[in-house]
Amino acid sequence: MNSHAGNKPSGNWSETVRFFKGWLDKPRAVGSIVPTSATTAREMASLVDTASDLPVLELGPGTGVITKAILDRGVQPESLWAIEYAEDFVEHLRKEYPQVNVIQGDAFNLDDTLGDKKDTIFDSIVSAVPLLNFPVPQRIAYVEDLLNRIPVGRPIMQITYGPRSPVPPGKGNYTVERHGFVLRNVPPAHLWVYRRAKVS
Repeated sequence: MNSHAGNKPSGNWSETVRFFKGWLDKPRAVGSIVPTSATTAREMASLVDTASDLPVLELGPGTGVITKAILDRGVQPESLWAIEYAEDFVEHLRKEYPQVNVIQGDAFNLDDTLGDKKDTIFDSIVSAVPLLNFPVPQRIAYVEDLLNRIPVGRPIMQITYGPRSPVPPGKGNYTVERHGFVLRNVPPAHLWVYRRAKVS
């Protein structure tokens, strides 16, 4: 046993410190003062179709807890696109996951952020963007834009810390479904799924 191991911060503690620093620097861009729990991350990755030939889009990866869950589910790193706003998190993600397509940019302006990849169709989208920090019309436009980037019927998985859907139902061409409530998260997390309704 390494006698110095107790003097080194654990990976979880290091992530918490990094996340808290990110929150202090850009509180509007970070939804919580601690990273998403591994339990929540696995649940958020659960709707990704690993048999699909399409890439997966992750928005607001932060320290990469959800990124890891998506990769652990079986998505190949080169098939994962991660959009992060905060520069410190981008640098960390690129070191931790060098094969993942990590892009620094604005999730609310994906055409500019994705550049020549803006017309890419994704299998599904996993979002940890703190939507409650933004006006409701902007949240609705966010979901509508994302749904244009995935096949009809495929999901956007969104985490939030309020009891209601951050994107209200009946305001656009999408369905709203409560996916679950994860108590083992700080703060406890609510998960919501948005889809484009299939035309019968």
